[in-house]
Amino acid sequence: MLRILLNKSTWKLTNSSEEMRYTVFTPLILLGRHFTERGSSTIYALSSGYGKCGVAVIRVSGPKALVALQKMTKISSLKPRIAFLRKICDPETKEVLDKGLCLWFPGPNSFTGEDSAEFHVHGGPAVVTSVLNALSKLRFQLALPGEFTKRAFLNGKIDLTEAEGIGDLIEAETEKQRKQAANQANGSLRHLYDSWRIVLLNVLANLEAYIDFSEEHSVTSNILKDAKTTVQKLSTEILQHLSDGRKGEILRTGVHVTILGEPNVGKSSLLNLLSRKDAAIVTSSPGTTRDVIELTTNICGYPMILADTAGIRNNPENEIEVEGIRKAKKYSKEADFVICVISAENKIKTSLETFLRQYKSYLEIDKKRVLTVLNKVDLLKEEEKENWRKQNVVLISCKTQEGLTELTNALGECFKEICGDPCKENPVLSHARYRNHLLHVSDYLELYLQKTTVPNYDMAISLQDIRNAARELGKITGSISNEEVLDIIFKNFCIGK
Repeated sequence: MLRILLNKSTWKLTNSSEEMRYTVFTPLILLGRHFTERGSSTIYALSSGYGKCGVAVIRVSGPKALVALQKMTKISSLKPRIAFLRKICDPETKEVLDKGLCLWFPGPNSFTGEDSAEFHVHGGPAVVTSVLNALSKLRFQLALPGEFTKRAFLNGKIDLTEAEGIGDLIEAETEKQRKQAANQANGSLRHLYDSWRIVLLNVLANLEAYIDFSEEHSVTSNILKDAKTTVQKLSTEILQHLSDGRKGEILRTGVHVTILGEPNVGKSSLLNLLSRKDAAIVTSSPGTTRDVIELTTNICGYPMILADTAGIRNNPENEIEVEGIRKAKKYSKEADFVICVISAENKIKTSLETFLRQYKSYLEIDKKRVLTVLNKVDLLKEEEKENWRKQNVVLISCKTQEGLTELTNALGECFKEICGDPCKENPVLSHARYRNHLLHVSDYLELYLQKTTVPNYDMAISLQDIRNAARELGKITGSISNEEVLDIIFKNFCIGK
């Protein structure tokens, strides 16, 4: 008989000859690591940032977290998740280190899934150091980078996409990055990928049943047709998910923008204006910028990695300028977006068409997103400005800051097209790791569909493609993983998270 058991964590399919377990989210292969000495120890660390601040948060997690509260605060009875104001003492000398708030989070209802405690103390470096030293006297271990989040994953509180979302949330520098990371940390990708995996497990279970019990009346002949239709639909969904122009990845890492133009058109002035920093040297001499100057700034909530490059001209004066021009072209080719700057001083000699034609050969301007900016418009009359606006050019004066708002808004709209809107769009790929696994999923599903077109194909062999596809989805969320992958993911976290 075929027996199927389904609950929120495990899909179990058994028959008389074999037992297979398909885990939706239960990192079973990691349990050996979880029960090592390190995994069963009590860890501690400063969870708030280092440096002087009003309040510092020190976190403790593990089986002896309650001991820390009892020995350092003399609290006899504790209510979970309620703050107590107590004197915090050294467990050996009984010296009062500080007076602060103490909280108790019994597992599994805590961030890590373990017994946890927090000390909210004054944020002076000496106070923080004294409390950390006191915890070390209890033979606790200083937490490794990301170890609290890793334990949350190992205990089934979060999956890997949520863990990486937490890491992205910590690193987020702009509002759009924060929104995307928050959505991921709250499980948007986990729900999507788990739903796809469950679809494949249903297909697999039905096809296994067809193979083993096709002669029984309880198994319908439509199973093969339904399975193929389901796989085709899922394959289409995954391909659409992959065809996103790398929006999520670009938003997470930043939009790479290169400023391009002839010498002395105001590229460095534009860099300084957009970054609100005096980052690049500005002189009236052409060719002042020889190397690439790169910095990060925030445009309408989107992270922009802005590169100022050497001015491009047909007759460079020396080898240094030649190398600068080579780098300018290289950065322009590799950029997500290019700002082409022309000067109102050269309006008689250079038309927009001439400018674009000059750089089309190496910039691939038909394929790349480009915004043309006319600088030094304070030198133009109003009717001349109107003529330039008709050519879809953004007018600006770096000297007077005229047109800065229009330029910022134009860039924001361009970046919205490149990165999308995290509030309005479906969950997007934010890490190359997800993309790699999904490409494998797509390949396995395509292999399965190809095999089903062959007359009298071996169904048992074709099912391996479905299993492999489900396995690749499991690798994204961490239901199927290995220690090397976890080390790579969590080593980039800060200590205390």
